[in-house]
Amino acid sequence: MTTILHIQCGANLKSSVTRQIGQLVTEALQARDPSARVIRRDLVADPPPHLSPAFVAAMFSEATTGDEFALSNQLIEDLFASDVFVIEAPMYNFGIPSALKAWFDHVVRVRKTFRTTETGAEGMLEGKQAILVLGSGFVYSDGPFKVMDFVEPYLRAMLGFIGVTDLETIRIEYLNMGPEKAARSIAQAKQRVSQLFTHARQRA
Repeated sequence: MTTILHIQCGANLKSSVTRQIGQLVTEALQARDPSARVIRRDLVADPPPHLSPAFVAAMFSEATTGDEFALSNQLIEDLFASDVFVIEAPMYNFGIPSALKAWFDHVVRVRKTFRTTETGAEGMLEGKQAILVLGSGFVYSDGPFKVMDFVEPYLRAMLGFIGVTDLETIRIEYLNMGPEKAARSIAQAKQRVSQLFTHARQRA
């Protein structure tokens, strides 16, 4: 049985395109495995707090348990319990939503999701897959604004750091460049979802 961790963080609750496409990805994963279990973390409805002085102090004490770590440990359990992560990330001011950054701050922890070795850090979540659903008003995958994309590079770096290197990206761009371009981009994202899972079925 597949377990899917679905991370949502779009603040637009009524018409978020990343939420729409992210839901399609989750449904496609469930169609591939009808017995699949979904763990949903809506970081807008239930936002993780930014790191507190008590949390940071506990980190430097090398503790792994305690009230300061209750939420962090629960979020990390989600990761280890899941086979695939569906992470939605609309671009806000060239970066990820602050709630998603706070989530990463809770789950990227030494001795929990990565370990230190003589040759450097080593991720502890090998074998997991992540599907990134990225939305933006303009075009950042290519062209003059590519250098302003701090979303996909950040997500790939953070996930890779904890051992998740099997990544697929679905981009929805042009969303603030007129209704025709936005509609075309949404249609292409839906097609990308279909192609992604058709390819997965053929490969299986």
